[in-house]
Amino acid sequence: MITVALPNKGRLSEKALALFERAGLRAEFTSERALIAEMGPDFRAIFVRAADVPEFVADGAADVGVTGGDLVAESGREVETMLDLGFGRCRLAVAVPDGSEIQKLAQVPSGSRVATSFPRIAAEFFGQARIPIELVRVSGAAEIAPHLGVADVIVDLVSTGSTLRVNGLREVETVLESTAQLIVSRTAWEDPARRPTLEELAAALESVLRAERKRYLMANVPRDRLEEVKRVLPGISGPTIVEVLHGGNWVAAHAVVDENRVYQTIASLKRLGAEGILVTRIERLMP
Repeated sequence: MITVALPNKGRLSEKALALFERAGLRAEFTSERALIAEMGPDFRAIFVRAADVPEFVADGAADVGVTGGDLVAESGREVETMLDLGFGRCRLAVAVPDGSEIQKLAQVPSGSRVATSFPRIAAEFFGQARIPIELVRVSGAAEIAPHLGVADVIVDLVSTGSTLRVNGLREVETVLESTAQLIVSRTAWEDPARRPTLEELAAALESVLRAERKRYLMANVPRDRLEEVKRVLPGISGPTIVEVLHGGNWVAAHAVVDENRVYQTIASLKRLGAEGILVTRIERLMP
């Protein structure tokens, strides 16, 4: 049984559960407040704070987990990243009040008070920049700290930047970019009994992610225009051409296309005389 640590609330939790379900691992809860769920015969999920996932994985309470890359970095725990899941994209940034004269990191005065809920990352970042600071640890709402005179600068998570603007702050430097990660404990990864299952899990999740921006397209096309159709439908390794029963001069072309190319592809196929065009989503796509 492989134990998976997942965030217990928030957007990371919702996205992670949806991803696992699409990979065929639906969480089956015994009650609404349950913090443990079965995910088929080989996996069980435990639900903890996103910030605690690296701790649970590193300590061996879970074999794998899903959390933000920023939280992995802040934990300082020795875990391995198996897969970048792509969602939960944000950045950790240095920000100052709009009225500040600071325009870039090098202008942050020595001894500035920096409010953050990421003290490890902030200390290391300013240390590498050789700027001595005084850390002000907060558990949230760092944006208010400069306005209360608690800090001169903040290091906080930014998604669109709207929260900073609303609170009269602006970015001056990006500390790191972060997305959700599938992490694994070194003990589990080095265990020959568990590693194959962990590799299969990563491959299943990756197949779902790979399919998200792809579509499966099918169309009946004139046989005498196949060479032109092949240029329109390159697919993964070229389109699949299937004979149509009693089709005569018609064959069926099947291919995987990029989501953002569907409109142009259909228009090109129509110009070649294609008919019966069908586009559908793909649940999983293995290389």
